[in-house]
Amino acid sequence: MIRRLPSLAVLASLALLSSPAAAEDKGKAELLNVSYDIARELFQQINPAFQATAAGKGVEIKQSHAGSSKQARAILEGLPADVVTFNQVTDVQVLADRGFVRKDWQSAYPFGASPYFSLPAFVVRKGNPKGIKNWDDLVRPDVKVIFPNPKTSGNGRYTYLAAYAFALEKYKGDQVQAKEFMKKLVANVPVFDTGGRGATTTFVERATGDVLITFEAEVGGVLKEFGADKVEPVIPPVSVLAEFPVAVVDKVAAKKGSAKLAEAYLGFLYNDEAQDILARNFYRVRSDKVAKKYAALFPQVRLYTVELFGGWENISKIRRRSVIWASSSCCPSAPC
Repeated sequence: MIRRLPSLAVLASLALLSSPAAAEDKGKAELLNVSYDIARELFQQINPAFQATAAGKGVEIKQSHAGSSKQARAILEGLPADVVTFNQVTDVQVLADRGFVRKDWQSAYPFGASPYFSLPAFVVRKGNPKGIKNWDDLVRPDVKVIFPNPKTSGNGRYTYLAAYAFALEKYKGDQVQAKEFMKKLVANVPVFDTGGRGATTTFVERATGDVLITFEAEVGGVLKEFGADKVEPVIPPVSVLAEFPVAVVDKVAAKKGSAKLAEAYLGFLYNDEAQDILARNFYRVRSDKVAKKYAALFPQVRLYTVELFGGWENISKIRRRSVIWASSSCCPSAPC
């Protein structure tokens, strides 16, 4: 058996956690939240709110951000996460399958352990010069599309599924035509970044492409950061429900003695205070009270779920046979 050496990212994280400064605070309660790529600003707001509660008082919260699938692999290689806040169910499930997370993790918290959700949406240049309104505009020969690599990013995977769901609807379930649609879409992508934030950088700062596809939450964040004079949002009328699952990494938390603290941290995400922060950051929330408060921010969208493709287990089987997630070239040969 060949043992895989820890990646550079894991080694760097371990070095940080074992540094002299960390050693000085050995007695201080701390958590490492390993999260997806575009969640940096979100948890910069949520963490202080949790630290202001009785459960979070005096707790040091550290963050790690990268593509969701990349993060799951890093944990398997040794990154000592107490909790994960991912953007795809399968990235938590792989940890459960390897004994890092409890088998019934989806029953540990409400809504299948997904305290908030989003959907793939578009960002276009100011004035929408290409007139992009829906998914079929993305396969036109004059349109260049930016979204992250489905191999490494849950963001990219949901984008692929949303486009495919649209194609199946458009062609009334005809798989041949739907596959042709997806080939045209992927051919319009000049570069695949490993995560959602990298795709945003490529589109906005490097001025590459005509449309960025990312989570609706990132769409709102891009508009807020870069301004309506540069970009504008387009929310397609149909998309796919993107869940954001959370879990305690039991194998790590048990060793560190942080299990109760980890459970409290994830439970806090369901509180109205955290739900309010989530909604302000353009995530769709589970709290009816908070959802009503921010209803004007979120247009009505007809959402498919992954059940259209037979659920995540079936998608994972297709994924193993599909070129799109088996190589960095991302050329589709299967539905997803």
